[in-house]
Amino acid sequence: MDEKPKIGISSCLLGNKVRYDGRHKYDAWLVETLGKYVTYVPVCPEVECGLSVPRDPMRLVGEVESPRLLIIKDRTDHTPRMLEFCVRKLSELADAELCGFIFKSKSPSCGTGRVIVHPDKNGSGGKEGMGIFAREFIKAFPHLPVEEESRLQDPALLENFIERVYIIQRRNKPRR
Repeated sequence: MDEKPKIGISSCLLGNKVRYDGRHKYDAWLVETLGKYVTYVPVCPEVECGLSVPRDPMRLVGEVESPRLLIIKDRTDHTPRMLEFCVRKLSELADAELCGFIFKSKSPSCGTGRVIVHPDKNGSGGKEGMGIFAREFIKAFPHLPVEEESRLQDPALLENFIERVYIIQRRNKPRR
């Protein structure tokens, strides 16, 4: 196979300064090693839905199955704009021939697990859930392998993810 598989990735992991604090979460291994063998399709749900950089920190609040995306300081609700973005972006990604996605862990938009969903009241604690974009992506593309960058440090999980990416690529490639 001469064509590299396309993998969606949280844009901050590529070194793009899109996080709430104006920084990035550059992952050298993903960019400099895995990046030689794949083509990344960067996505930053928060910026692409119209939020600024920098921006006030946000968190998930409410029910684990359908949390709200709120600014911590003033409780401005960005859930509707994020869900509208998800519809547009998932439609676009359906045509991108993705073979997988690497999400930023613990993000209220991109985390696939271990994202704290705070109670609706101003209490502390909460339950673990998923970021809004990650949840919608997984619902839209249940067959695609997805993983968080932090979990790819485990060699067994990394191997499994890469194998599944190449299986998807082979399955999608037209036969001659």
